[in-house]
Amino acid sequence: MLIKNEYKPQILPKQPKVKKPITSDGRICLVLGLMAFAFGGLLMHGVYLHTTKHEFLKEQGDRRFVRTLPLPATRGMITDRNGATLALSAPTESLYANPSSMSEMPSAEQLEKLSEITGVSVETLTDRLSQKGRSFVYLKRQLSQEKADEITALGIKGLAFEQELKRHYPMGNLFAHVIGFTNIDGKGQEGLELSREDKLRGEDGAKVVLRDNKGNIVDSLDSPRNSNPQSGQDMVLSLDQRIQTLAYEELNKAVAHHKAKAGTVVVLDAQTGEILALVNSPAYDPNEPGQAGSEQRRNRAVTDMIEPGSIIKPFIVAKALDAGKVSSGDVFGTTPLRFGTATVKDTHTYPQLDVRGIIQKSSNVGTSKLSAMFKPKEMYDYYRQLGIGMRMRSGFPGETPGLLKNWKTWTPHEQATMSFGYTLQLSLLQMARAYTVLTTNGVLLPVSFEKQAVAPKGERVIKAETARKVREMMISVTEPGGTGTAAAVEGFDVAGKTGTAKKLVGGSYNSGKYVASFVGFAPAKNPRVIVAVNIDEPSAHGFYGGGVAGPLFKEVMAGSLNILGVSPTKPLASGK
Repeated sequence: MLIKNEYKPQILPKQPKVKKPITSDGRICLVLGLMAFAFGGLLMHGVYLHTTKHEFLKEQGDRRFVRTLPLPATRGMITDRNGATLALSAPTESLYANPSSMSEMPSAEQLEKLSEITGVSVETLTDRLSQKGRSFVYLKRQLSQEKADEITALGIKGLAFEQELKRHYPMGNLFAHVIGFTNIDGKGQEGLELSREDKLRGEDGAKVVLRDNKGNIVDSLDSPRNSNPQSGQDMVLSLDQRIQTLAYEELNKAVAHHKAKAGTVVVLDAQTGEILALVNSPAYDPNEPGQAGSEQRRNRAVTDMIEPGSIIKPFIVAKALDAGKVSSGDVFGTTPLRFGTATVKDTHTYPQLDVRGIIQKSSNVGTSKLSAMFKPKEMYDYYRQLGIGMRMRSGFPGETPGLLKNWKTWTPHEQATMSFGYTLQLSLLQMARAYTVLTTNGVLLPVSFEKQAVAPKGERVIKAETARKVREMMISVTEPGGTGTAAAVEGFDVAGKTGTAKKLVGGSYNSGKYVASFVGFAPAKNPRVIVAVNIDEPSAHGFYGGGVAGPLFKEVMAGSLNILGVSPTKPLASGK
């Protein structure tokens, strides 16, 4: 039997593995999970920002829309003793721009006119207005209202004004060295404006406002930062504008006449120590301080030390009289004295002089002999009692204490030269102050730039009787035969002392340069005014104190007595 092998077993193809389909419910869960995670992250970040970063974000927002505007305090006014205005603060307009909000630059014509009005160059204006990243930039500060109106008329968008206070000095350079000046921000830089800064400046206030993106104020906001400005205290000076004017004019005449380097005048109330006038030449305008150099701005009467020369001699006589070492009638030989290789001599030869004559003729030899009656320590202590080598505590910045060497190093020659105004140094204001010892019957008074309601207490230096004796002797200086006849004032007994000191230049007294001085008071028996004058390096019409400083003293003293209404103490030559 035949077997048919055509039959082949059928092999079924392998079926692919079927994947389990993803349902719609799964997709939704995935998306919701991602969204929940993202939302949770945003929520946490929001919580973080509103807690940890809250103050920071608020501050950043306020910087863009909220501004705290300063409300400047009005600086205290300064007046003279009679109420004349010497310094005051007045409102001005300061021009600023918001470059970030300016869609276009001003035209060339507008910039040119703006430059003419403000005095700021076109290049500088263009540079500041081009700073698009800034929302506030000053273009010109402290403009007058007239100029502010001219700028407004130009119609430049993006410009605005804010009010500031500017310091004005109506008397110009008349009180410059006393008052000083402030900077553009109203802060004192020199003089009493600097030393009385805390008293004058007051306390600035503040105002919180809302601004738009162009910098315009749209609303005022209630804020704990809001405060009203507190004005500074006014200051009433002891100085008298009338006497100050007189002294200033006469000083400038004298400096010009003698072609001097500089000059100074101090006028004191002889009974209170109040400064009635203080002037220096050269001077400057405190309204334009940047145009003056340090030589013009320096208050020489307070900051500069000088060797006083013979104006110190009355105090040497007073010391000898007070200690009972001599009496008024004692006579001294005044021929030259030798101290090793050094010699002390007088300008003119007087074989002998009594104590009165030592002052009248200004004898170097006479005061050297009187000083030699005391030990160095005694004279050192006496000079200190007069205020030499010690600050006056006037409150004026840069006040010099003067210079007084330690007594342990003195040589006999140095002790002698101190008696006629060398080897020691002091300011002219210190010298004027020392003269209060003679005008108040022996008491050294403090000096003051501010008007005093109560007479100050001083420190006794010599006996009252001694002061009266020296005052009487000093009248002889302005009488015939004295060295200061040019300082005599008609109708008054004037007590004074001339001074002529060689200047120490480069360690030598042979430079040919001098300082001419005169200090005195009147009426002599009942002093009302002390006047001290100093002319530095006179180069024309002599250099002696009597001839150079004496006439200046006379004019200032005569005018001061007249202004203060002091009655003459002796008949006038005219018979009036």
